[in-house]
Amino acid sequence: MTHLAGTDGMTKQDEQDRIKDARAARLSEQLRANLQRRKAQARARRDGEADERPEGIALAEGAAAKPPAGVED
Repeated sequence: MTHLAGTDGMTKQDEQDRIKDARAARLSEQLRANLQRRKAQARARRDGEADERPEGIALAEGAAAKPPAGVED
């Protein structure tokens, strides 16, 4: 005996499978986009055009060296 989730005749298991497939497709697309960005960064660094945005320790050191906005020494 099947349990109907709605009037369209889909079972709860069918609905769960559809949700899982949609999630897997979404994650797969995000992974591909991330890989493309990382490859572009690697190519730029090889060409000598490294990212100019501060990250990690450089960002923390730069933020610590400057006083907060509106504060005078």
